[in-house]
Amino acid sequence: MNYDKLQALFSDGTSNYISPAEPKPGEEVTIRFRTGHKSATSVILVSGEERLPMSLGLFDRNVKGFDYYSVKKTMTEDTFRYYFLAIIDGKEVIYDAGGVEEEIREDMMFRIHPGFSTPEWAKGGIFYQIYVDRFNNGDKSNDVLTDEYHYINGHSVHKEWNEKIDTGLLEHYGGDLQGVIDKLDYLKDLGVEVLYLNPIFISPSNHKYDTADFDHVDPHFGVIVNDEGELLKKEDSDNSKATRFIKRVSDSENLAASDALFAKLTEEAHKRGMKVILDGVFNHCGSFNKWMDAERIYENAEGYEKGAYVSEDSPYHDYFIWKDGGKWPYNGNYEAWWDYETLPKLNYNSKALYDYICRIGAKWVSAPYNADGWRLDVAADLGSDSETNHRFWADFRKSVKEANPNAIILAEHYGDASAWLQGKEWDTVMNYDAFMEPLTWFLTGMEKHSDEYKEELVADKDAFWKSMKEYSARFSTPSLLTAMNELSNHDHSRFLTRTTRKVGRVEELGSEAAGEGISTAVMREAVTVQMTWPGAPTLYYGDEVGVCGFTDPDNRRVYPWGSEDKEMLAFHKAIIALHRKRKELRTGSLIPLSSPIGVIAYGRKLGKKATLTLVNNMPVDMEVKLPVWMLGNGVGKKYIQRLITDSEGYNTRRRTCRDKDGILTIVVPKTGGIVLCN
Repeated sequence: MNYDKLQALFSDGTSNYISPAEPKPGEEVTIRFRTGHKSATSVILVSGEERLPMSLGLFDRNVKGFDYYSVKKTMTEDTFRYYFLAIIDGKEVIYDAGGVEEEIREDMMFRIHPGFSTPEWAKGGIFYQIYVDRFNNGDKSNDVLTDEYHYINGHSVHKEWNEKIDTGLLEHYGGDLQGVIDKLDYLKDLGVEVLYLNPIFISPSNHKYDTADFDHVDPHFGVIVNDEGELLKKEDSDNSKATRFIKRVSDSENLAASDALFAKLTEEAHKRGMKVILDGVFNHCGSFNKWMDAERIYENAEGYEKGAYVSEDSPYHDYFIWKDGGKWPYNGNYEAWWDYETLPKLNYNSKALYDYICRIGAKWVSAPYNADGWRLDVAADLGSDSETNHRFWADFRKSVKEANPNAIILAEHYGDASAWLQGKEWDTVMNYDAFMEPLTWFLTGMEKHSDEYKEELVADKDAFWKSMKEYSARFSTPSLLTAMNELSNHDHSRFLTRTTRKVGRVEELGSEAAGEGISTAVMREAVTVQMTWPGAPTLYYGDEVGVCGFTDPDNRRVYPWGSEDKEMLAFHKAIIALHRKRKELRTGSLIPLSSPIGVIAYGRKLGKKATLTLVNNMPVDMEVKLPVWMLGNGVGKKYIQRLITDSEGYNTRRRTCRDKDGILTIVVPKTGGIVLCN
């Protein structure tokens, strides 16, 4: 077998090369490194000033062409950072998390955080994000009513299921938790393993990122037992008169019944083998919040203390940051997130608030609710400074993990999150930088909001790999394998709309334009990568049936029950089923493979099992000579094509092929992809 000596070098943080892969302090770890057979005269593991010579051990005698070096190291409580130094042809070669490097880079080193592990169920788990108001209406009696309350610049509006979105924030379509329960069998049949719910706690908006009460599920998503009071008059903006709304969200029986319905949802999901994670918005609350009560919802409600807006003597006064010049009662001179007065910033210098939110974190992952973790909104913004932020998230983690050791904590974050991923705060993040953005640029040339188009990045595999390697190296492996890999979500344009390569938003282009000129073939390319890339593939509700939309509010359209793209749905089912059957797609190594222009190719490897993925974003068929010898499985091996997608559709007919002397020659169709397994 002929091989490139540098391409033969490999190691990573998976169980293929670290044993145990998630060690505890005081535990001895075996770290391995692969070279071409007899190509290196020595290999050293370097960690700071420490240089550990690695021993050449027995390699798999059935697989010729490689040597495996190993060294044992006992972990302390500190993060262990390292890279490899191999002597090849008399020259020193540096190998780190980015591969072969010309110089030592601290941010590209391998890292082990002793004592840090992420839940096994989340590694490569199939997540499904549900924007509850737009997924399914299971109980019409709890629908938000037109004129039920006033917010910002208008009244609440009830919309029929298939009506067009007009303004977004105040429009409610009636989706609720009962609607999710009613569709659990659909989600199980699709292959979903984890439900991620956008916020479900009391809030006036349909998105609910402006929480009014962290202690209770919104009865508009739950159950309204007692429904009394009046709607606002058309000209009225005084919510103290919104007695129907006040009754609905403050009545103790409504709250108890709504909380119980969420407990039922998690119970029913768990019966089907699915997990449920919640969205926690702890950086700020809403002006409706019972602690602030700037809308005077709770001022006269039974069982509630006066809010900090209403009274200077409120027990919640220190939950907020007050500016000079205001006066009570009804003091609106508080700090707000990004200066939105409807989003009061929470003050984590208040011990009472600090402890309260930690208790909230534990409450919802405990019985009887038994949620399986949290997604944390704008988590890096929480607190007044970095020290407070990191201290809080460390304490929040302790609180949640003590209540439910198998819960996950994942955060919304753009950019380098490594400061929070040291094993003591977050488990992982929404993976924008090492998944959504590089893949979107490669396949569509579009920015994730559809605000920009860069033609030069379309089919630029080198730019794709550069970004993927650069940002993936910032994760330790337990975080990478659980990272939320999305194509779309509630904050960005739908991926299918990005395939049109139209720059702009719904206000200027109109909602119809989002679905004109779409490429389902490019969408299938994207999903092919999503389901075979390290991390947790996360579907945004409706992507699996062809929902389009520019960035919010247009990306928050209702699920089109009865009008689904059935072929797109069948494709998702097929590739999700393949993902779930192949363990290497959950926890295996990622091995980039050389390929021609416009084609990305890689393998996932766990033990002797391997899956190969090729995606061709060129307008012509491309012949690829794939160096499958790099997988380390030997030569002359059989590979079975499990799925192929092209510009016309897809199929799962199986076809067998073999490599010749370590090279597998295969033709990838234009705007298409192929998945093969050994």
